[in-house]
Amino acid sequence: MYDQKKAYAFGLATVLLWSTVATAFKLSLRAMEPGQLLFYSTAISTLTLGGILMMQGRLGAALRCSRAEWCRSLALGVLNPFLYYLILFRAYDLLPAQEAQPLNYTWAITLTLLSIPLLGQRISRQDWAAVLVSYSGVVVISTHGDPLSMRFSDPWGVALALLSTVVWALYWIFNTRETREPVAALFTGFLAAMPLVTLCCLLTDGFGVQTPAGFWGAAYVGVFEMGVTFVFWLKALKYSENTAKVGNLIFLSPFLSLIFIHFLLGERILPSTFAGLGLIVAGLILQRPGRSTPT
Repeated sequence: MYDQKKAYAFGLATVLLWSTVATAFKLSLRAMEPGQLLFYSTAISTLTLGGILMMQGRLGAALRCSRAEWCRSLALGVLNPFLYYLILFRAYDLLPAQEAQPLNYTWAITLTLLSIPLLGQRISRQDWAAVLVSYSGVVVISTHGDPLSMRFSDPWGVALALLSTVVWALYWIFNTRETREPVAALFTGFLAAMPLVTLCCLLTDGFGVQTPAGFWGAAYVGVFEMGVTFVFWLKALKYSENTAKVGNLIFLSPFLSLIFIHFLLGERILPSTFAGLGLIVAGLILQRPGRSTPT
């Protein structure tokens, strides 16, 4: 049954939590390495999703997958959480949060581009205009407002941030073939990816963390970025009379995020960040309606 007040409540809660994760990433990475953050946050997220399913009485059903479903879970788990968050955390480790967050926000534009070869979709002139506008915003942010110089603040960090959008877009393209309940499918994907995530941490950064603050940061990321917000967003879409009514709330997230980045991380937000982010959001608004997948 539709309940627009509940839809807005869950939608706004999701947007508020999404707005804090860029800050949480940077604070966590001050206390641990990207591979460690990947391991601890993924483990906590897997436990969180499993706990949600247990409270709903659906954990057993989620685990009773066929061999084909487990193979699909593993394939999706390689994309998310393994590759996506490993690349994203490396990008945040190299870039200021005010740069990494808006660049990662262009994943919806990347999805449009990848849908051409992978899904055989034709995109309109309006979509091409959205691509141009959004990526011009990327250049403005990455060059600190001097796009004609094409001197990027950190080329490797920018490349990783944009690569993360490719992985995230691929995840949602391949996820369209998933027929299972979304939370159960996400849980089995994370569970199947845990051995790979563990091996990556073991071979790269190790498990030892210098300060307890790192664990608190990983717990926050695991619960809110990877777990609860996904469930909240699904509930918002379920209760809403029209997905666009809550889908448009996501445009608040990057601007709210800059507030947290400024006051909690102490970053001075550059005018080029506001200008570039404005272009990115304008490009997203230009896109065809109906894309309301969580970021």
